[in-house]
Amino acid sequence: MRLVFAGTPAVAVPALDAIAASQHELLAVLTRPDAPAGRGRHLVRSPVGAWADARGVEVLTPVRPREPSFLSRLAELAPDCVPVVAYGALVPPVALEIPRYGWVNLHFSLLPAWRGAAPVQHALLHGDEVTGAAVFELEAGLDTGPLYGTLTEPIRPRDTAGDLLERLAVSGAKLLVQVLDGIEAGTLAAVPQAAEGVSMAPKVTVEEARVRWTDPAFAVDRRIRACTPAPGAWTVFRGERIKVGPVDPTGGAANLAPGEIAVGRSGVLVGTGTAAVALGEVRAAGKKAMPARDWARGVRPEPGERFGG
Repeated sequence: MRLVFAGTPAVAVPALDAIAASQHELLAVLTRPDAPAGRGRHLVRSPVGAWADARGVEVLTPVRPREPSFLSRLAELAPDCVPVVAYGALVPPVALEIPRYGWVNLHFSLLPAWRGAAPVQHALLHGDEVTGAAVFELEAGLDTGPLYGTLTEPIRPRDTAGDLLERLAVSGAKLLVQVLDGIEAGTLAAVPQAAEGVSMAPKVTVEEARVRWTDPAFAVDRRIRACTPAPGAWTVFRGERIKVGPVDPTGGAANLAPGEIAVGRSGVLVGTGTAAVALGEVRAAGKKAMPARDWARGVRPEPGERFGG
């Protein structure tokens, strides 16, 4: 099939690689416009856009995919299908109608569970043991379209959102190509999503990424892993915000108040609503992440000093 690929972040690149290696023809990519990044706030191409630039593939970057100039160019390209992975903008019905086989979206959950922008983060935050990926036909509703195929992926005890998303991006890319093959061959039809088991996964806000040391240790662990690497779990120390990496919830049985810091031979322990956890990494504002022991050696927490105040 003739394809235009829609996607923006690095997690979409494995799908691009898989499509490029398939029998399908990649006509162009659709991605979000270049955005300011880094300390200098220079405009930076998205990972999908950079991938296409390096291979001489046309890049479409409308501010909104309802723009007449974009719709006109998409109609000129006349793709059979538009596969989508984390594009990041709502697609209007007029654009959905242009490809012969519509737009098919790779979503990183077992739909109808965790519809929305942050399915992997919410699966971790809520303690799911299994997640997966689904390819469905894009429609006006939020991740509500009929399903072409799914796969499952166990969630490992120490997975961060980054770890899990990396695995799903690779396995999901294979699923996406299989679906495209099936659509082209006429051997695959989409089936409606189940009416039961619907849950929503909105983008995790910075405030939601704040560590709540009064929570039980398992909940502290889940929140930090769900927010790693983005948006980044954080807490407050001596009036300044710092980011913290994954913790070990079996770190120790020290009798510490929630947020209380204790530095010992076994590492840096922090109290929660139940048992203490061992702190992994710390990243102070404007500095690189460092092991918690090195951070503690520099700041020298006083006895009884706490996070979160």
